[in-house]
Amino acid sequence: APVVVSSASMVGMEGTGCGALLRELQQIWAEVGESEGEKSKVLSEIERECLEVYRRKVDDANRTRVQLHQSVATKEAEVALLMATLGEHKLYLKKDKGYVSLKEQLAAVTPVLDDLKCKKEERIKQYYDIRSQIEKIRSELSEHNDKGDHVNSPAADEHDLSTRKLNSYQAQLSTLQKDKSDRLHKVLKYVNEVHSLCGVLGIDFAKTVNGIHPSLHQNGVEQSRNISNSTLEGLASTISNLKAERKSRIDKMRDTMESLCHLWKLMDSSEVEKRQFSKVISILISPEEGITSAGVLSQETIEKMEAEVERLTELKTKRLKEIVTKRRAELEDICKNAHIEPDLSTAPEQTNALIDSGCTLCILLKYYLDQWLFSYNCDSLAPVPFRYY
Repeated sequence: APVVVSSASMVGMEGTGCGALLRELQQIWAEVGESEGEKSKVLSEIERECLEVYRRKVDDANRTRVQLHQSVATKEAEVALLMATLGEHKLYLKKDKGYVSLKEQLAAVTPVLDDLKCKKEERIKQYYDIRSQIEKIRSELSEHNDKGDHVNSPAADEHDLSTRKLNSYQAQLSTLQKDKSDRLHKVLKYVNEVHSLCGVLGIDFAKTVNGIHPSLHQNGVEQSRNISNSTLEGLASTISNLKAERKSRIDKMRDTMESLCHLWKLMDSSEVEKRQFSKVISILISPEEGITSAGVLSQETIEKMEAEVERLTELKTKRLKEIVTKRRAELEDICKNAHIEPDLSTAPEQTNALIDSGCTLCILLKYYLDQWLFSYNCDSLAPVPFRYY
C-alpha cells in the first residue's frame, strides 16, 4: 500500500526544510526498496515526535505566559501597596491590558516599582532622621538626661510613610526645636546670671551649677546642656538665693562701713588707711543691680573690713585707756593737794572695765574727768560723783 501522510503534515513539511528532508528520505527508501508499511510507520513516528515537540513548546510558552502574568500581578500589587504606604495616588496608571502585551506591561511597571522602592527607602531615612531629632530633644527636656547625644531612635512605621504623616512629624519637630531654643536661651541667661552673681560674691561657680546639673558647666560644643523643668527651677532658685545673699552681704558691709567711717573720724585716720576701702565705698553707694565687680562682695572682703574695724576698735580702746589713765593721774594729784579722796567711780579698774565693755559711756567718762579736773583747777565746789547713764 502507498505511504499515507496527512495533508497538513505534508504542507507543513514541504513549506519548510522538513520537506526537503522528506523527499531525501523517500529517495533513500526507493533505492533501498523499503516497504510501504515500514514507510508509513516511520512517517507516523516522525509526525508523533513533531507533535510532542510542538506540545513542549506550547507548554513552555504557556508557562512563560503564566510567569509573566504572575510577575505583572505581583509587581502591580507591590506598586499598589507602596503607593498606599507613601500616600501616592497618581503616580502609576495601569494601561488597558487588552491592547498591551504582558512583556510591555512588565516593562512599564518595573521602573515604576523600582522608583517607588527608592522613594520608600528615602522616606524611611527622612522618618528616621526626624524621629531621631524628636527623641533627642525629648531626652534633653526630660528630668534625667545624662547623655542626650546617645539616644536610640525608634524605627519608622513602614505601613504609613505618607507625606501627611511626615509633615506631622516635621511640625512636631519644629515645635520641639522652638521649645528647646527658648529653654536653651533661658538656661544660658540663668547660667550667665549665676556666673555674674558668683563672681561678685566670690563663690565657686562650677560647684554651684554642678549642684543643679553637671551639664551646665560643660564647655564642649558636643556637650548637651540639660534644659528640663527641674534644671530651670534649680537655676531660678539658685539665682534667688544668690540675690538674697548679695543683699545680706551688702547690708552687712554697709553696717561695717558705717562703723569704719565712725572710727576713721574718731581716730583721725589717714587717707592711706582709708584708700584700701575706697572701691568698696564707691560700690556700696550703688544700687544692688549695679554691683558687678568680681569679688567685691566676697567673704574675704567682708572679713577684711571686719578685721579693720576690730583693729581700729582695739586702737581706740587703747587710746581711751591711755587718756583716762592720764586724766586719773592728774585727778589724783589734784585730790592729794586738796587733801581729799578722788571718786571711786574713776578708779582704773572701773574705767578700764567700762572701756573694755565698749559702752558709749566711756566717751562720757573722758568728758566727766575733763570737767572734774577743770572744776578742781578752778577751786570750784567738789564735783558730783560720777553716775552711769
